[in-house]
Amino acid sequence: MLLGNSALIANRFAIDKVAGSGGMAVVYRATDRLSGQPVAVKVLKPEHQRSAARFTREAELLAKLQHPNIVSYIAHGTTASGQSYLVMEWLDGEDLGQRLAAGVLTLRESLTCLQAVAAALAVAHSQGVVHRDIKPSNLLLRAGQLARATLLDFGIARPMHPSQDVGTTQAGLGTPLYMSPEQAR
Repeated sequence: MLLGNSALIANRFAIDKVAGSGGMAVVYRATDRLSGQPVAVKVLKPEHQRSAARFTREAELLAKLQHPNIVSYIAHGTTASGQSYLVMEWLDGEDLGQRLAAGVLTLRESLTCLQAVAAALAVAHSQGVVHRDIKPSNLLLRAGQLARATLLDFGIARPMHPSQDVGTTQAGLGTPLYMSPEQAR
């Protein structure tokens, strides 16, 4: 069930339009009525509500992370109709996959992007979070700038220490072409 324009979540986030859709969730551009700022609202599709615990884990892990190269957490919860949602800052730009489709990066450009992503991952790891799905489409270049590459989608992230993992083991999660060997095993 798609939310309509002007739908209101948590009496705070007014839906403006659908921004994109993935396998498990729909992302909306919305307006935060408290700040007046645009936000991204990721809503779990009704047919995937059985994954609500994993979705909540994504929100809780993201809430621990604060860095200019990691999308900012704002809120999460459940809609009046029972759908899980996660609210993040709205980012303008293109993803690294789109940028690469337009042409190859120079060595300097590659290193600039790598430095930004490594800084984001260092913060995530210092907070005990493993992303597990690093790929070009999960790196948004704010205003097209490689130095402002921003890590998105913590949907299959997990705590670094399995004893902290509240979810079940999820074998086979990730993007095969971008998986680490140990993750693929």
